[in-house]
Amino acid sequence: MEKKIPEFRTEEEEVRFWDEHDSMEFIEELEPVEIELSPELEDKILSKRELKKPITLRLKPSQIEAVKKIAVKKGLPYQTLIGMWITEKINTENMNY
Repeated sequence: MEKKIPEFRTEEEEVRFWDEHDSMEFIEELEPVEIELSPELEDKILSKRELKKPITLRLKPSQIEAVKKIAVKKGLPYQTLIGMWITEKINTENMNY
């Protein structure tokens, strides 16, 4: 059953709703939005972006397929999802030390 975004009476009600729900549950109802950034803001964002370095990581085909399926459900490229998981684990481990 597809979930529907409710009508909100107040901004506080809407904030509470989105704090308690994942927007991916309502992906079919959401529409993409085009935004324009000022050249200054775009330069500022890009200058703070970390450059990424490619690596080779050997995974079982079944692992790759499982990650790809999860990534599709989340609407992400699978490499991005793997990177997010690595970042989450690094942050968890750093909190333990």
